Amino acid sequence: MIVLTRLNGPSFALNPDLIERVDANPDTVVTLVGGIKYVVAESIDELLAKVRDFRGQVIASAYAFESAPAHERNLRVVTPDDPDLAHVKDV
Repeated sequence: MIVLTRLNGPSFALNPDLIERVDANPDTVVTLVGGIKYVVAESIDELLAKVRDFRGQVIASAYAFESAPAHERNLRVVTPDDPDLAHVKDV
């Protein structure tokens, strides 16, 4: 997720995978794949930098995960009857 600032002030987190287009006219308008639009305070260059940083972090995390010995990866198979999922419905 990247954090953006609405033009009128409050910040929000956005999944950059949902961005279809970014326009500047003169305000920066982010259009999502579903057609929702957000007017944000960041410039196009700032927004692109945030997306690049996010993607870089994803790649770095994947590399660190793959490079770690199997016993350090903290993965386990989760089944529907797992007691850790007792509080979750429809698993």
